[in-house]
Amino acid sequence: MLQDLFTPSVQHALDLAGIFVFAISGALLAVRKNFDVFGIAVLAEVTALGGGLFRDLVIGAVPPAAFTDLGYFVMPLVATVLVFFLHPQVERTQNAVNVFDAAGLGLFCVAGTTKAYEHGLGLTFSAVLGLATGVGGGVLRDVLANEVPSLLRWDRDLYAVPAIVGATMAALCIRFEVLNPFTSGLAALTTFVLRLLAMRFHWRAPRAWNRRSGRSEDDLPDKTGKAQKATA
Repeated sequence: MLQDLFTPSVQHALDLAGIFVFAISGALLAVRKNFDVFGIAVLAEVTALGGGLFRDLVIGAVPPAAFTDLGYFVMPLVATVLVFFLHPQVERTQNAVNVFDAAGLGLFCVAGTTKAYEHGLGLTFSAVLGLATGVGGGVLRDVLANEVPSLLRWDRDLYAVPAIVGATMAALCIRFEVLNPFTSGLAALTTFVLRLLAMRFHWRAPRAWNRRSGRSEDDLPDKTGKAQKATA
C-alpha cells in the first residue's frame, strides 16, 4: 500500500528526512544533559528509530527496517556529528527544527498506520501503532535522559493529539477505501498544522477535572511523608 502512495525513492527520502530531524532533537537533549559523544549518538539513534523499531517488532516485520537499511542507521550519526560540533548554531535554529519535527510527526504517524494495516492489524490498532511510530522515539529519548516524557507532561504543548488525529484520518481513509497520495498527504498535513498551532498558541491537554490543588509535583509528599522541595 505504501508503494502505491509514493515511489520507493520518494518514500525513502521522506523517511530519511524525518529520521534526521528526530535525531537532531535527541542529540540536542543529550548536549543539554552534558552527555559525551557516545551518549549523544545513542540518544539520536533512539529518538530517530525507536518508534519505527517498536512498530516493526509488534507487527512482526523482522528484521526491522532500521536494521536492513544502512541509511536509517547512518542518518542519526550525521545528526550527531552536526550537533556535536555546531550545537550552539543548531540551538539558535530550534524553531526551524520544531517545524521539521512536526512534519516528521505527520509523516511517521500516517506511514506507521498504513504499514501496520498492511501487516494484518485492524484499523484501531493500526492507528495506535501509527501514534507509537510518531511519538515512541521521543518517549524513549526522555526516559533515557531521566526525564518525565514530554508526552505525559501537562505543561508541554500538544504533541500526541495531532499524531492521533493524523493516524485516525489515515485509518478512516483505509476504511472507506479512499487512501491515496492526496488523502494520506492531507492526514500528514493536518497533523503538521495542528502541531504548529499547538506550539504557536500553547495548546495543552486538560488536567484532572475539578483539580483543587495548586501545588506542583515538586511540592507533593514523598514516601516519607515530607514535601519534596525543588532545587535550583
